[in-house]
Amino acid sequence: MKIRTKISLSIGLLLAIITLLGAYAAHTTERSKRNTENILADNYNSVKYAQKMLWSIHNLETDSLLALATFSENLALQQRNISENAEDKHTAQLEKQFNTYRTAPSKANLIALSETINMIILLNGNAIEKKSEIATNTAHQALILMIVLALLCFVVAVCMLIKIPQTLTNPIEKLIEGILEISNHNYDKRLRFDEKSEFGEVASSFNNMAEELAQFQQSSMARIISTKQYLEIVINSIDEPIIGLDSEKNILFVNKTATAILNIPSEKMLKKSALDLSLSNDLLRRLVKGIDSKVDDEPLKIYTNDKESYFDVHYLALPEDSGIVIMLNNITRFKELDNAKTNFISVISHELKTPISAIMMSVKLLKDNRIGAINDEQSALAQSISENSDRLLSISSELLKMTQVEAGVLQLSPKITKPIELINYAIGATRVLAAKFECNIEVQYPETIEKLFVDSEKIAWVVTNLLSNAIHYSSDNARIIIGAKEVDNKIEVYIKDFGKGIDSRYHKTIFDRYFRVPGTKVQGSGLGLAISKDFVEAHAGTIRVESELGCGSCFIISLPKN
Repeated sequence: MKIRTKISLSIGLLLAIITLLGAYAAHTTERSKRNTENILADNYNSVKYAQKMLWSIHNLETDSLLALATFSENLALQQRNISENAEDKHTAQLEKQFNTYRTAPSKANLIALSETINMIILLNGNAIEKKSEIATNTAHQALILMIVLALLCFVVAVCMLIKIPQTLTNPIEKLIEGILEISNHNYDKRLRFDEKSEFGEVASSFNNMAEELAQFQQSSMARIISTKQYLEIVINSIDEPIIGLDSEKNILFVNKTATAILNIPSEKMLKKSALDLSLSNDLLRRLVKGIDSKVDDEPLKIYTNDKESYFDVHYLALPEDSGIVIMLNNITRFKELDNAKTNFISVISHELKTPISAIMMSVKLLKDNRIGAINDEQSALAQSISENSDRLLSISSELLKMTQVEAGVLQLSPKITKPIELINYAIGATRVLAAKFECNIEVQYPETIEKLFVDSEKIAWVVTNLLSNAIHYSSDNARIIIGAKEVDNKIEVYIKDFGKGIDSRYHKTIFDRYFRVPGTKVQGSGLGLAISKDFVEAHAGTIRVESELGCGSCFIISLPKN
């Protein structure tokens, strides 16, 4: 007999017993339900009506009309709810006694009514007790029968539990053993089962699979080895350092350039924990630490090949979080070009100051009437030369400041400074400009405020630059607010105008070098805000803008307290 037939017969017998048990349980439950309903529907209601009639008798003296009405109502209900022998006789007697009392009220009649009502209550109480006993006996019989059927189900289930696993265990264990051998790359494993059994086809399929895997292994192993060697050659031929880590941060591969800058032989790195190796290697520790953030704005400076080199670090996640590849892009050449550009700008800016100053001095002499009078056209031309010279001198100064920041030679001379001193300096420096555009500058300053420890010259330059911008971007007769306040552990100096405002898309980019908001008509180099940001950040502070189109702008400088 096949295993399927054995299982079907066993489960069929068990199912039949369970069905019989369920049907009998349902029948028994229905009988118990009917008995309970009979008790509740008939006897319990009669007791309830009788109790209400007794209540009416006790309340005849206090509210006779309500009591008589309640008695009549419950008497009528009792007459329609007669379910026990002799209950109709007592009910008819109760009706007769009630009519007698209504025609001739007396205490004797009330006592007779009470006795008859108590007889009805006693009669229905005995019926409830009897029916409850019957229901209990029925439930007990049903329980015994269900226990017998449950034991029968238990016996059948135990037989199935013992027999069926024995029938299935041996072939399944052999199948599992074969699967484990295949998973361990032992493709010579074969299964032997009776061809007439259900596992005959399984064994045949398993053997075919094992044979095909063995053939595939033989044909693909050489291809895999060849591909691995090819990838190793490609990775080692790349000049940029590359390190591959798995999900546990173990090193999968590393090229020669990476081993050179790490100063660790490849044989001591492969299949080793990068966390363990980083304990004794600062550069590797720095690279592993950056895996979580995966971004690094600052280039990595490494001393290799007897010179300083700069690298951008990139982290590439492998599919399904199976690992990560660390790539270092050598940007030394671009860094050198950038430094050369900075030096060039610094030299040019410095050299331009002398001729520009000479031009400005010459223009000043031309405009001096003591040398000789000039006509209106000549005066306008001299004024244009003077304005352009001022602009060239301002741009040169800004370029010099920018190159100082880029070169890392920005010198700070901090001292204790009151915020109001910075504000007054900026107002004084822009007084002529404010008068030209007829701007009204308001100062908001608290009575008490902490002092700052900053380079007052540079921070005053920043405040002056922001106030100058506010004047330029405001209309005539505009209102500008400049002030300071304490916020947590910071001092904030703010300059607020009520001009057209700045689009939120440009709130961060306006601090980039040479950036100007599209549509801006005011001339400028695009360096003022960038230099301001560098100056403020050199003091461990921040600068930001709060602005909406049509609502003006507010530039806020946040600096630590003294």
